[in-house]
Amino acid sequence: MNNKAITSLTLGIMSIFIPIVGLIIGIFGLTYANQSFKEMNEVESEGKNFAIGGKVCSIIGICIQAGVIILIVTGFFLFSSFKSFVL
Repeated sequence: MNNKAITSLTLGIMSIFIPIVGLIIGIFGLTYANQSFKEMNEVESEGKNFAIGGKVCSIIGICIQAGVIILIVTGFFLFSSFKSFVL
């Protein structure tokens, strides 16, 4: 069993559920998944499904966290300028 594949799956799942820091965790999960695929191509080992799951979860986590950050920044700018119009 490839330890990097298990690590990428764990980091990918964490990137979905941990707010804002999940973006960084997702990038690390994606990196571990790619390293795991390279190692599995050189030496036949088990754990390809874990690496695929880690890569998919990491990509989903990165997209969710990027969306959350965009929403926070957009909301900050919209509501900070809205306050000046109201007063």
